[in-house]
Amino acid sequence: MPVVLVANPKGGAGKSTLATNIAGYYARQGHAVMLGDTDRQQSSRLWLGLRPAQAVPIRGWTTDGDGALLKPPPGTTHAVLDSPAGLHGKRLKELLALADRVIVPLQPSLFDIYAARDFLDRLTERTAGTKTRIGLVGMRVDGRTLAAQRLREFEAQLSVPVVAELRDTQLYVQLAARGLTLFDIAPGRVERDLAQWAPLTAWLD
Repeated sequence: MPVVLVANPKGGAGKSTLATNIAGYYARQGHAVMLGDTDRQQSSRLWLGLRPAQAVPIRGWTTDGDGALLKPPPGTTHAVLDSPAGLHGKRLKELLALADRVIVPLQPSLFDIYAARDFLDRLTERTAGTKTRIGLVGMRVDGRTLAAQRLREFEAQLSVPVVAELRDTQLYVQLAARGLTLFDIAPGRVERDLAQWAPLTAWLD
């Protein structure tokens, strides 16, 4: 069962946005998807509660009181894990042991870049010699800004691939408030955003 972990040491980096939309992508492909939330804030679980009955189904991956994931039910084919800020130590080790892919969302701010550098070093060290692949996704990127240029200069120094850059848009917020993803609405309405997602979905597949 492919498991995608979305992780970043900072809060507000866009982890839940990525996790819910990746789950939405897999569901639209016809897979039996589970979305797990190991963050105490339970943003992804809240989002699942908002999801309309007519949308393609995404199940929650249940956790115990400490946030540890319980065994998924039979029939699950794909899983996506949202994770808390400050992920490290034993919990990071446990989640990496489950993950086939790790996606690190990264915003074009100096603080986010510096926080990500150490985290990426730890991820690379912990996944060395395994089949787990790591990819970066630029979040809320406006290519015309100096911040975006600084982000790309940072990315060029890394051995971790940048698999996609997503624009700064309120569309994700509006969809999340309805329990929806880009992959739940007519493609013609989100053509620009689906084009930005294409390299990411190809990397996931």
